[in-house]
Amino acid sequence: MRGQTANAHVAMPETASADNPVPGMLLFHAFRALNQEFIDFAGTYAKQGYIVAAVDLYGGKTSEDLDVAGQLMAAMDQQACKDLAVSWADWLRGQAACSSKRGTVGWCLGGTWSLNTSIATPIEATVVYYGDVDKTANDLSSLKGSVLGHFGTEDEYFGKAMVDRFEAEMAKAGKADRYTNHWYPAGHAFANTGGPYFHE
Repeated sequence: MRGQTANAHVAMPETASADNPVPGMLLFHAFRALNQEFIDFAGTYAKQGYIVAAVDLYGGKTSEDLDVAGQLMAAMDQQACKDLAVSWADWLRGQAACSSKRGTVGWCLGGTWSLNTSIATPIEATVVYYGDVDKTANDLSSLKGSVLGHFGTEDEYFGKAMVDRFEAEMAKAGKADRYTNHWYPAGHAFANTGGPYFHE
């Protein structure tokens, strides 16, 4: 897609068909890569009735070593990742079994790309688990759907000051009514079930 290798793990619900279209979802992994945790998330959402494409932002590379994962994240080509995400959104739109309702969801790095994708192409619903939402009203002007945020009050990376700025910029963009945020008494990565910081 768009001249590059477009890796993703696709999970399909058994009930999806052209006669019974279901919503589609783009799922974005955290900074450790598209590992089994996020493949499992895709399967869970598919069982709930979504066609899921878990997009691989690292082109097949993966590491559980934090330093190596950090290097993979730092080496990302932002334009190539945006093209990749938009390509998979287009893929969902082209599936006869996918309805007109599409969403994005992501954790940490993936939360950032959940929002980035919805800015880059029309998406009906965006879910951000503690991602970088430091955007301006101008950035958000193309946003079409609703945004749901999940953040930890003890998150040392993406905290209240950033979320407050995001809410203010959403208001400037005339989209205040499209954002809902939930705070949790936890630190970063609290909803990454396969990670060391999971907080039930």
